[in-house]
This record gives sequence, C-alpha cells and structure tokens, in this order.
Amino acid sequence: MAQKRKTSLVYRPVGLALGWTGGALAGLAFRRTWQAIRREDDAPDALDRDRGWGEILLAAALQGAIFAVVRSAVDRTGAKAYERSTGVWPAKQPGGRD
Repeated sequence: MAQKRKTSLVYRPVGLALGWTGGALAGLAFRRTWQAIRREDDAPDALDRDRGWGEILLAAALQGAIFAVVRSAVDRTGAKAYERSTGVWPAKQPGGRD
C-alpha cells in the first residue's frame, strides 16, 4: 500500500504537466476546428452580443467535446507510459480520477 501511495505522489507532477499540455493541445485543436467550420479566427463566447444562441452553443459544445477527448487521450497515454516504466498504474483506486 505504501508503494502505491508513493507512486501516486511521484505521478502527480507528471499528471499536472500532461494536463497543461493537453489543455494547450485542445485549445489549438478547437481553434483550428472552428476555423475550418466557420472560416473565422475567433469563436464566439457567451457574452458576444453579435452572435446568436445557436452559434454560441455550437461553439461551447464543440469546445467541450474536443477538450474531453484530448484530455482523455493525453491522460490515458500518460498513465500507460507510466505503467510501462514503473509497473504500477498511477490511479489510487479502480475507476480512475473521476
């Protein structure tokens, strides 16, 4: 049990770095996706007066989906790499973080 706790603490900074990297990649992916869909550089946000509900909600849903997929892919890749190098899965409990 102490080994798992120690391993979890060692993985924590790795997980934070992966989270930051995943967020940056997701932001880039969203911007490129929005440019491809709408041919605009900036996606609307909720306080953009000149945009309609449909456009704002589409942008929010697309951004959320992209962030979730990228986060899952980055987290899973990091966990698998950590397991390969240490022999221990980084999550404390079965079922993972959430």
